[in-house]
Amino acid sequence: MSTPETSRFVRLRVELVLEIEDGDAVTKAALGRIADDESMPDEERAHAESAVTEDTAEALAQLVDPFDLVGEVPGVELLQASWSGEEVDYDPDSAEWDLDEDDDDEPYDEEEGTERVG
Repeated sequence: MSTPETSRFVRLRVELVLEIEDGDAVTKAALGRIADDESMPDEERAHAESAVTEDTAEALAQLVDPFDLVGEVPGVELLQASWSGEEVDYDPDSAEWDLDEDDDDEPYDEEEGTERVG
């Protein structure tokens, strides 16, 4: 369903809330990823090691790679990505955690799993 007026570019928004069950394991894995990255300059490596050691959310962000999510998807090329991690207070029953809060213009059809249009 591609027309000349349709953009070839898509912004995919993904929001995840994860429960850290073993912060030390996350930190250890992040430090391993940093150590294995041969292309990382020494100054950046020292900064990354310090950040992941001090903050489990930073360690998790070091382990999550958007390219891993779409790298194998046929017909797409990842042009730009940004992501971060932060510790949050999570209450799944709170309206604050409504996953559709950013999609007020296009309501989500829970039965179909798609956005309603029109």
